[in-house]
Amino acid sequence: MKRPELICPAGTPAALRSTVEAGADAVYLGFRDETNARNFPGLNFSRKELEQGIAFAHDNGAKVLVAINTFPRSGSPGIWHNAVDDAARLGADAVILADIGLLDYAQRRHPNLRLHLSVQAAASNPIAISYYAEQFGIKRVVLPRVLTVPEIAELNSSISSVETEVFVFGGLCVMTEGRCMLSSYVTGRSPNMNGVCSPASHVRYVETARGVASNLGEYTINEFGRNEPAGYPTLCKGRFVTQGNASYLFEEPTSLNTLSILPDLIKAGVSAFKIEGRQRGRAYVAAVVDAFRQGIDAVMAGKPVPDINLVHITEGGRQTTGAYEKKWR
Repeated sequence: MKRPELICPAGTPAALRSTVEAGADAVYLGFRDETNARNFPGLNFSRKELEQGIAFAHDNGAKVLVAINTFPRSGSPGIWHNAVDDAARLGADAVILADIGLLDYAQRRHPNLRLHLSVQAAASNPIAISYYAEQFGIKRVVLPRVLTVPEIAELNSSISSVETEVFVFGGLCVMTEGRCMLSSYVTGRSPNMNGVCSPASHVRYVETARGVASNLGEYTINEFGRNEPAGYPTLCKGRFVTQGNASYLFEEPTSLNTLSILPDLIKAGVSAFKIEGRQRGRAYVAAVVDAFRQGIDAVMAGKPVPDINLVHITEGGRQTTGAYEKKWR
């Protein structure tokens, strides 16, 4: 079995250092603008910070992957082009792109720059992935979180020239990545175009007679009792009243955790395991990276995956293997 890379998030220079020191093989991050899909206040990297981060990562045997994975505005691709140019100039090991025009630009301007296809492109079958490989020379595709392990194994047998990367821990998306516009209906901003899902500037918590309401823009997304933890108001994970009953109609707050099925994912031929969470704190990053470093090393040594409890840092205190083991159709 091929040892998969452990790809870990870094929302800040401090998180990058913690991630590398915890055992990451590579770090993914973004510039401090709308070219990446985690464009939140206080996160991401300036050009100088990226230069320093790349130097630190390389000195410690880790790679840096720059996510430039939103879709440029029509007729105004300048800041996206600049992001690609600067990532290449500063020595990034790869850029993670979703937009066809941006892939074409990167391939033409920087033929030696390694290109990864972002999950935002939502490519999940051999025909789509082969197209990106043939037209733009992508070396790796980040798969959307909609495939079972057998489907991933079958896919890998069909696209041997392209590596696959899958999410193994963190937040889940109820939609196929790259296809969600829910946030834009409420806030006017979406992850695909502006890099923000449920932007913090539109979030409010309001005291009510029963406890706390979490609002997104002008809409109440959830209400919590006085002793109930108040979650972040993401539209697809809100509780709504239908036929007199309040329930999670789209998706309940829960986190993906694949520690228990790491051997299956490795046998399926996955080249890289990706941890979600560029907006998370250093403690979260360090704990998850350490757990998955132990898990991968154990599998490669022919040992059982360690029983490591991460429920305390999961969303809603719940965890799932998601679509990887889905039984429904």
